[in-house]
Amino acid sequence: MLVLSRKSGQRVVIGGEIVVSVIEIRGDKVRLGIQAARSIPVHREEVHEELQSRARHEQDSQMEVDANTEAARTSLAIDAAANNSGREQRS
Repeated sequence: MLVLSRKSGQRVVIGGEIVVSVIEIRGDKVRLGIQAARSIPVHREEVHEELQSRARHEQDSQMEVDANTEAARTSLAIDAAANNSGREQRS
């Protein structure tokens, strides 16, 4: 981790595309300004973690739906094959 000291009004440039400015320092709080392209998501850590948690939950739910759908298709295919086999034996 790179650790930098900055004073109010100073900036840090990341990758030539993101600029972090120290707007204000008041006691133990630092106000930052962040300039980045709209395509780059910028979130507080707790918001980022919540978004990641939701995304994992949605992915897990979708995987469960996909597994259930595949199991149902397999069951239908087995039933159809059994029905066809029964018809062939009667003929």
